Amino acid sequence: MKKPIFFLLFLIIASACTSKKDIIYFNNLNTETTDKTQLIKSTITKNDILSIVITSSSAEIVKAYNVEVTQGPNGYLVSSEGFITLPVLGKINANGLSCMELEQIISNLLISGGHLSNPVVNVRVINSKFTVLGEVNKPGTYNYQEENISLLQALGYAGDLTINGVRNNIYLIREEGNVLNYTKIDLTSKDWFSSPYYYLKPNDVIYVLPNDAKVKSGGYVKSLGNLLTITSVSISTILAIILLSK
Repeated sequence: MKKPIFFLLFLIIASACTSKKDIIYFNNLNTETTDKTQLIKSTITKNDILSIVITSSSAEIVKAYNVEVTQGPNGYLVSSEGFITLPVLGKINANGLSCMELEQIISNLLISGGHLSNPVVNVRVINSKFTVLGEVNKPGTYNYQEENISLLQALGYAGDLTINGVRNNIYLIREEGNVLNYTKIDLTSKDWFSSPYYYLKPNDVIYVLPNDAKVKSGGYVKSLGNLLTITSVSISTILAIILLSK
């Protein structure tokens, strides 16, 4: 009878322990090797807000192409059909283009239309965002203006995972062409560095699952103190059973 009882005691104690490998990031990281990441081409899509600044040596003339816009907060809103409307140039289809490609199109239109001889066009998406939910210190939706941002940077924005976050099973939800794709990321390994998910795409959602300890805290075991109390009671009960069985 003693063996099953001590086995039960072992399970109670083991359930309160967490493996070091479950906490540390990139357990298989080797400082003597390198990994090649996949750089994602960021493209303009509907509801993006674009900052478009046109400059030229003709300072007075170029003012007509940089009037204050009212289509969005300090930028040009891409319509549901993928178009923007620029002063003088009119409607331009921006959907699916990179910022660099749209810069080139606007520049070509300015030159071919005889508007400006040497324009410099700068286009940026100013409302790119991602969302981090679950076991992080600062969950929420974050805006960024970088052309590319990594998953690790995104988690940095959110203040990193809490001690209760599951590091080897993070969900990443990505919408592409009206289709939602789901993947799982294991932060305890570096194998995902070369995957298409090292860099985020606008509107990606990251969800960090809670570990068993956090889930249990939503029930009766609400703190380490309670867990110790339960363990103590369990040990006392087991010892009492042993004494009575003699």
